[in-house]
Amino acid sequence: MTEAASDLTPAPIPAPASGDAVAPWRILCVDDEANILSALRRLFRQNGYQISVAGGGAEGLQILVTQEFDLIISDMRMPEMDGARFLEQVFKRYPDTVRILLTGYADIASTIEAVNKGQIYRYVSKPWNDQELLLIVRQALDLKALQREKLRLEALTARQNEELKALNLSLEEKVQARTQELALANEKLKGSFITSVKVFSNLIELREGNLAGHSRRVADLARKIANKLGMTPRETQDVFLAGLMHDIGKIGLSDHLLAKAVTQMSGDDLGAYRKHPVKGEQSLMALEELRGAAKIIRAHHERFDGQGYPDALAGLSISLGARVLAVANDYDGLQIGIVAPRRLSPEDARKMIANGRGKRYDPTVVDAFLAVLGGVEPERTAEIAVPVADLKPGMVLSRDLMTRDGVLLLAADYLLDASLIRQIRDYATTDGGAVSVFIRNDRR
Repeated sequence: MTEAASDLTPAPIPAPASGDAVAPWRILCVDDEANILSALRRLFRQNGYQISVAGGGAEGLQILVTQEFDLIISDMRMPEMDGARFLEQVFKRYPDTVRILLTGYADIASTIEAVNKGQIYRYVSKPWNDQELLLIVRQALDLKALQREKLRLEALTARQNEELKALNLSLEEKVQARTQELALANEKLKGSFITSVKVFSNLIELREGNLAGHSRRVADLARKIANKLGMTPRETQDVFLAGLMHDIGKIGLSDHLLAKAVTQMSGDDLGAYRKHPVKGEQSLMALEELRGAAKIIRAHHERFDGQGYPDALAGLSISLGARVLAVANDYDGLQIGIVAPRRLSPEDARKMIANGRGKRYDPTVVDAFLAVLGGVEPERTAEIAVPVADLKPGMVLSRDLMTRDGVLLLAADYLLDASLIRQIRDYATTDGGAVSVFIRNDRR
């Protein structure tokens, strides 16, 4: 055995904390030879361990009655009680203590018997190498520390599980109560949000007296149509909000332009007016709760036949919310003079929407709209496509006359005169393509 540890000897790990102080590992060395005990005491003390010694197995058992140890190192050959019997008794009484056997025997059978009966962690042959012995002890105590930590965590887990069980007894009631509180708060917040949108919508309409109440009526009707179509609550709310805010993009338009019906606009005025859906979307996209409504606002002037604006979308490529809003908006707009100078009665406005079924409007949405309002039979007006060269004064447009890039030239129901026909022919010549105009057959 070496008398001192080398500089390369592994440092001992501290024992688990006791309170706020970290206690050193406690080791008991048992041997009947004083010089062996002295060497072991010197080796382990200088490496930070707390050492006790006993001159035999019986003495070691007496010490264990009054003191606790983390690890015991015992010699094999001792009088009265050899190391095998001693460690066997230690295992029975103090199974958590790590046990190491020092043996100078060449008798492998005795060593194996000692290992089996005493559940010994390791046996070390004498004379030992200090570094190897320190490493073995270090590894044994590392393992013991892990076992202690495992037991500590298991105990902690068991205690926390019991606490959780106790907490869960009342947690469900607390969650239900809190959920109700949050639901009430959410409804209040939602109500405040909708109220704020309505107030802002009313402010938009203050610029023009004939628009008073328009957005609210459009929103209410659009919501009814959405419900009739079975749209989800979220989709229905987006449609309602879009109805309230659909004219927000008009804020920057001049009073002169707002005073005109759409069918009276042309040139720069019409171009400026047709930008308002995009501006409306842009003004709301920053608000997360209004992004769905903003997308609907952008597309609410698209037409089912693809002749709308701003993106010339057609059919089902237009969102359902936008198709619903288009019907609700035009129905109210026809009655207050936004779409055309002549204001229509509710019955005539319904007929106009019904007549646009499959052309301007989605047939499914029109059917839902008519069901909401009690229904009306659409006029089955015949129409024919007339070449520009064959146009005559007195003919009435059955469809909007659009340029190939989606610009409105003349709205449906316009009565053609010689001047308008001449302008249409000039456009056809400039455009360089074949232009057909749809005319009401019963008015030809």
